[in-house]
Amino acid sequence: MPHDISLISTLAAGFALAMVFGFIAAKLRLPPLVGYLLAGVAIGPSTPGFVANMSLASQLAEIGVMLLMFGVGLHFSVADLLSVKRIAIPGAIVQIVVAMTMGGLTAHYWGWPLGEALVFGLCLSVASTVVLLKALEARGLLETVNGRIAIGWLVVEDLVMVLVLVLLPAFASLLGGSVAPPAASAPDAALWQTIGLTLAKVAAFIATMMIVGKRVLPELLWWVARTGSRELFTLCVIACAVGVAFAAAKLFDVSFALGAFFAGMMMQGSEYSHRAADESLPLRDAFAVLFFVSVGMLFDPAFVLQEPGKLAAVVGIILIGKTLAAVALVLLFKYPLSTALTVGASLAQIGEFSFILAGVGMSLGLLTQEGQNLILAGALVSIALNSALFSAMQPLLNWLKSRSQWAMQLDHRDDPLAQLPDSVDASSLTHQIVLAGYDAVGQRIAQALSAQQRRFVVADADRERVESLRAQHIPAVCGDVTDPAVLIQAHIARASILIITDSDSMRIRQMADIARTLNPTVRLLACSANAEEAQRLAQDIDGEWLVAEQAMAEALLTRALNTHP
Repeated sequence: MPHDISLISTLAAGFALAMVFGFIAAKLRLPPLVGYLLAGVAIGPSTPGFVANMSLASQLAEIGVMLLMFGVGLHFSVADLLSVKRIAIPGAIVQIVVAMTMGGLTAHYWGWPLGEALVFGLCLSVASTVVLLKALEARGLLETVNGRIAIGWLVVEDLVMVLVLVLLPAFASLLGGSVAPPAASAPDAALWQTIGLTLAKVAAFIATMMIVGKRVLPELLWWVARTGSRELFTLCVIACAVGVAFAAAKLFDVSFALGAFFAGMMMQGSEYSHRAADESLPLRDAFAVLFFVSVGMLFDPAFVLQEPGKLAAVVGIILIGKTLAAVALVLLFKYPLSTALTVGASLAQIGEFSFILAGVGMSLGLLTQEGQNLILAGALVSIALNSALFSAMQPLLNWLKSRSQWAMQLDHRDDPLAQLPDSVDASSLTHQIVLAGYDAVGQRIAQALSAQQRRFVVADADRERVESLRAQHIPAVCGDVTDPAVLIQAHIARASILIITDSDSMRIRQMADIARTLNPTVRLLACSANAEEAQRLAQDIDGEWLVAEQAMAEALLTRALNTHP
């Protein structure tokens, strides 16, 4: 037996207890991540018995964050990020200021100095991307408009926190910290030099990834895929995720998570991006569990009994203050109440960046042990309750809409994009095709219809897509296509065909029922997820229900038969 098996013992204890506690949590109808957090508490230094290696656990957790953010990047293209920039950038910045103010004022009320109150408020202002992704994936919201807005919002928060982490040492002495800026004799010059250098590094990293990474990483996947070796392909994916993240941190002082996220975004343009996501999924899940275990290891259960009032205030800021601030901001941007609630629930927790910022604050003398304990306790409680808050959003929305006309109006905003403009020719709204959904499939269909000069109207929930279509003088309405008002605005009553690009059978049924109620003769076309669902749809609703695999096989066969030797 080797003398040092701390890595093996940490992995064995972490995975085993996470499985046990996660299983118990699932049986109690709690999120499994609550069990993972409790597993970390059990093997942490604050509880009796076995104590895992804290240093190794934090590094393993960092790998999990890298792989998870890499997977997000594989599904979240630059176009997706830019599509939500109008709400994500100003919304995230204002929300950080509001949350920081709430946390800072609370700490000032407790008698904390200005520097500690500021760092404490910043720690409460940034949510955990890892927790958000788990919540969105569990509810199938990752690819939705609401999911893209929430992810884009948190990406902007992460970028702001990267800037804060680099600039905080320069401000340490001004805020009463124990570490002075590098150039104490000329603090103003040193401060502006640090700011300029930080911005230059971030800009250089983004430029490098957009210019070099966007070309090199997809090509690298293609070269490795040509070998036909599955294990080599998986190794290439993991090496890209971890390697780019490490290089970004060392060369540009960018966080590991952000570096991995951009690596995934650049690789998203490859035709093998979906395979890369599938190959890295098992490792992403395994190391994500270690992230939650490592968070639990930092928590001291005795602190809950020592400062219950302060902990309640921190949890209130995270769960209530941040949520209400985010909901108000999203509503100000004229998004529906459902979107506002989703984004609000997404931000009602704190995580990895809060821990990193708290550690930097302690090293600079800007945060005490009490402040760090409050942040860790607040993170543990908010992460544990976040899934329940997510689950309560839809019942809360339904309850508000059933009892408040104002809530009904907020969920169905008086939005100019929700109605066809008056400039649309009325003659083009008879026997037209209604295209429900303007995703990648919808865009190809629209291009084909335009090439054949067929009249069509697009209905999509993405405001930026609708605005872009209207700029091209294509009739389009914004809203949830399962809402009767949206199909009414698309003039489904006079349409000849309804094409549904969504493969979710429940949503297909909702749209089909609405369309047939408003227009019994409309022709329905949709592509279901599998043959069984297509058969069920055909039994219940008169329409043409295609299967993705079958449609692809028929297209390939047609090409093959039409090709002359």
